[in-house]
Amino acid sequence: MTDNIKIYTVPEVAKILGVNKGSVYSLIHKGVLTAIKFGRYKVPEFAIANFLQAYNGYDLTDLDNIQLIS
Repeated sequence: MTDNIKIYTVPEVAKILGVNKGSVYSLIHKGVLTAIKFGRYKVPEFAIANFLQAYNGYDLTDLDNIQLIS
């Protein structure tokens, strides 16, 4: 395992993704973005990269109805 894995808080992830904190919590609760909970949610840097790669080209406006952008 890598010794230098960066871990982000929800507000930091929101800033990285350009969304609000509520959107990050929704992504986590729907299982779209993986996180670790140590009191508060933490998101490893690789989870953000995996999320961006997996959902590139998708409309995530409605997390119950994720679709390709047309």
